[in-house]
Amino acid sequence: MKATAMDLRYNLKNILELVEQGEEVLITNRGKAKARLVPCNNTKKEKKDEENSFIGMWKDREDLADVDAYVRNLRKGRNSC
Repeated sequence: MKATAMDLRYNLKNILELVEQGEEVLITNRGKAKARLVPCNNTKKEKKDEENSFIGMWKDREDLADVDAYVRNLRKGRNSC
């Protein structure tokens, strides 16, 4: 599909919905191709890596193997019996 810069400005939501469905959109300005919008297929994988990126630095710690027990121990406090 082709869309002008003005189409993009006024119909961004509709154009992005088309891209989300898998269609490529060529953006033109004054009749010349300027950009191409293509669907991004790996967003879920990237997001998952971003959400859990901090875990990599603690993956070798044995005391964090059971996260629930570790958090319970932290919440227990120092003076608890």
